[in-house]
Amino acid sequence: MTQTQHETSTAPAAAQQALPMLHIKVKILRFDPEKDRKAHWETYAIDAQAGDRVLDVINEVKWYQDHSLTFRRSCMHGICGSDAMLINGRNRLACKTLVRDVAKDGGTITIEPIRGLKVEKDLLVDMEPFFDSYKAIMPYFINESPAPAAERIQSEEEAERMAQSSNCILCACCTTSCPIFWVNGSYLGPAAIVQAHRFIFDTRDEATEQRLNIMNQNTGVWRCRTAYNCTEACPRDIPITQLIEEVKRAVMYQQA
Repeated sequence: MTQTQHETSTAPAAAQQALPMLHIKVKILRFDPEKDRKAHWETYAIDAQAGDRVLDVINEVKWYQDHSLTFRRSCMHGICGSDAMLINGRNRLACKTLVRDVAKDGGTITIEPIRGLKVEKDLLVDMEPFFDSYKAIMPYFINESPAPAAERIQSEEEAERMAQSSNCILCACCTTSCPIFWVNGSYLGPAAIVQAHRFIFDTRDEATEQRLNIMNQNTGVWRCRTAYNCTEACPRDIPITQLIEEVKRAVMYQQA
């Protein structure tokens, strides 16, 4: 191996070694229904690199300090939306949140389950009510017209109209940051409305009127108080409040 090749091969390892280590505490709200009457805090000391994700830290706790810690995670790359948690008081995906963004050396990261849904154990919540709301808006393509010989064509402008709402990964960060959802579980919530937006403004779909009728019910868009919590919580940077307002206007145009 030449000197140049050796330097190239060792550069990534050297860069990895150069990353600073942070000595932090992880404070997790724990609850075991078989043992606890109410949730309580437990704190763990962790050494982590600044570029580690909060999910890496939680895995460290589970694998090496307390195997009973319970939480969801799947793809670990911000695609599946499984690991939504309340991190330092804000809804985030643990796999997309870097340690350096939420703690300094000697600092503490607080982690709680997302709010508004029943806690099954530790950071694991019952997602069924959330997905019931999702199912209620008929989140599938409806078109009873005879299928064309090729694709059902859209223009770029038509596709752009629903592009932002198509980015939702159903992580529930938005819905469980909504104060209306906290006090009224019958409210469909921001995520379900964003999913409805995706089909309402799809020019190929023929169930727009049905979905607008669902949005016009007392569990629909009129529960929204435009607090913007949902927009701030979204890990995909979807302008959720704006999309809800667009659905509101569509409902009013239908009624006019």
